[in-house]
Amino acid sequence: MKRLHYITLVILLAVAEIIAVATMQSHRLRSQELHQPLRVLCIGNSFSIDAVEQNLAQLSNERGVEVVIANMYIGGCSLERHAKNMRGDSAVYSCRLIRKTYDEGTCGMYERVVLDSIAIADVLTWDEWDVITMQQASHYSGQWSTYEPWLTELIDSVRPYMSPAAKLYWYMTWAYQQDATHPAFVPYYNGDQAYMYDEIVGCNRQVLKSKRFDGFIPGGVAVQMARQTKLGDTLCRDGYHLSHTAGRYLMACLWLEVLTGKSALGCKYMPEGMSAEERNIVQQVAHYAAQQGINGLDKWPNSK
Repeated sequence: MKRLHYITLVILLAVAEIIAVATMQSHRLRSQELHQPLRVLCIGNSFSIDAVEQNLAQLSNERGVEVVIANMYIGGCSLERHAKNMRGDSAVYSCRLIRKTYDEGTCGMYERVVLDSIAIADVLTWDEWDVITMQQASHYSGQWSTYEPWLTELIDSVRPYMSPAAKLYWYMTWAYQQDATHPAFVPYYNGDQAYMYDEIVGCNRQVLKSKRFDGFIPGGVAVQMARQTKLGDTLCRDGYHLSHTAGRYLMACLWLEVLTGKSALGCKYMPEGMSAEERNIVQQVAHYAAQQGINGLDKWPNSK
């Protein structure tokens, strides 16, 4: 009888401990939920690295917005490859997470975690994403024949995973710098930045005409606008990827305003190596591009 009482007591204590741990975890989760972070999932490539993996979290933090960002990365990944990877549930992505930590000692700081061999569907089920972005590979961005049927297939395969409140955004990339040596620049665009930009604009008009996207991030418009300022045609570090200072900062300012409605105008944060004058120019360009939205495709710059 005594042994039975002892066993019962041990079981009760174990249950009480489990309940206590669960309660603590529940309180911690509720505390995190009170922050209501904006959860952004990018189905992208190196051009989404340029946009979201640096500066965006810091700018959002300065504006009082917590973000959780997952960038599904394969270098140079096209819509066709994304669609086929989704169809085959291929675990071939590097998922690059940017999030705040809640660990003792680093609580409130942003960390970057890289997880390899991940499938898109895996990440879609990790969380209820507020925003999911899609984009075309830069070398195909002005080649309409490379968009369909892959874009439609990708949208149709991702939509079922999205919550009713989630938004799907199209991310417009930019024309190459005039002195770019990218192997696709001459055969696809005659080595002409203005021609490449016009072709990208045309393709983006076609994408947005479908009305299947809830929002538009005019990255290509913002870069082309910035090139008309005293910054000149210096926004890329290798002719096509954005520079570590003004280029990436421009894209982060743009994404901040498009996704949160909060302008970067007046933000103090800027990456190391950037001047206050450059910061101010970039903030103004990003704000104007964000305010123009889709209309910027027609207003800036004037087509040939």
